[in-house]
Amino acid sequence: MTEQLHFSELWPHWPELLAGVWITVQLTVMATAGGLALGILGAAIRSGRPSWLSRIWGAYVELIRNTPFVVQLFFIVFGLPNMGLKMTAGEAALLAMIVNLGAYSTEIVRAGIQVTPKGQWEAGRVLGLTRAQTFIRIVLPPALQRIYPALVSQCIIVMLGSSVVSQVSYEELTFAANLIQSRTFLSFEVYLVTAGIYLILSIAMRQLLLAAGRRWLGVQA
Repeated sequence: MTEQLHFSELWPHWPELLAGVWITVQLTVMATAGGLALGILGAAIRSGRPSWLSRIWGAYVELIRNTPFVVQLFFIVFGLPNMGLKMTAGEAALLAMIVNLGAYSTEIVRAGIQVTPKGQWEAGRVLGLTRAQTFIRIVLPPALQRIYPALVSQCIIVMLGSSVVSQVSYEELTFAANLIQSRTFLSFEVYLVTAGIYLILSIAMRQLLLAAGRRWLGVQA
């Protein structure tokens, strides 16, 4: 017998899916902004003179890059409250995504900074700029141009990884899909539609970030 598909039965549940999409988009926007800011700060610290702060940041990067995101999320949700730091599922999900993206983007941005000619640092000193001013105005823009596609890809990976936060009952897209599946038992239809939505989100996010890169950084991609 041929299995009948029942996509039409999902129509009453579209409001739940759209609500999940909206939460996923909000979470992604805030996590991307926070994670990239954290990564740039970390790259500046890691690219400077060796110091205790640089070593601590390096340990943080290695810890995050070598542990599963779901474990990081569970530690924030279930571990931090034991230390007196309580937060909602949404706050925990956002913090976990920022911390995760911050670690990866630190190394991506640092890779772009490391190939920056030393003459650019010297040019900043000649112009009377501080090291921070030289970094922000002279070193960082071309470094971001070099590594921007890799940075965009990492942001998309973090967006897709947001599906894990459904494990802590945060009502994003995957949580909505799981809830609908449990009510309708239309596993194939629900998860095929959900996969399509994630695909659309990924393509849209890539195009928007690349357009922003071309507009603000002059990225040729």
